[in-house]
Amino acid sequence: MTVRLLTRAGGPPLRLLARIARTAGRSRALPAVLAAAGILLAALAGYFGLEKYQHHRDELRRQEVLAAARQSVLNFTSLDYRHYERDSRHVLDGATGEFKKQFAQQNKQLTKLVAANKSVSQGQVLEAGIITADESSARVLVVGDSKVSNVAAPKGQARNYRLQLDLVREGGRWLTSDVEFVG
Repeated sequence: MTVRLLTRAGGPPLRLLARIARTAGRSRALPAVLAAAGILLAALAGYFGLEKYQHHRDELRRQEVLAAARQSVLNFTSLDYRHYERDSRHVLDGATGEFKKQFAQQNKQLTKLVAANKSVSQGQVLEAGIITADESSARVLVVGDSKVSNVAAPKGQARNYRLQLDLVREGGRWLTSDVEFVG
């Protein structure tokens, strides 16, 4: 009786259940079939759960890389002669490798130059996009602008920046290892 009701109901899942119910009385394989179906469902759930987790992890890494690149460009393009020591420390705090070494070596000259010209630069990031990224490194293009005022241009001049940044993950942070002006 139950078998006929399920079969009349229609859909393929109900037909499959009806077929299983018909063979239940005749077959000792039903527990094995149900166990196999349970294992298959568990495997599929695990697979899709892992895919979702990996996607979430990749998206989180992407956001971290972009945030670090944006902050690095802001630090690099926002310098004020009145607070240059603090501003240059922000650049160095977000840097590593050759970029950090070069900036640190040039910092004394830059300090004198910025102070002598009374330079003030206020940067902003307009766009940023990842070219490549993996768990430990990334390359990012950043478009930024800044308004720079100094003794030669007291009302300020607009500057446009197109930068390529290489970042590496060190100590749980994304740090800039190279900066290149690309246009």
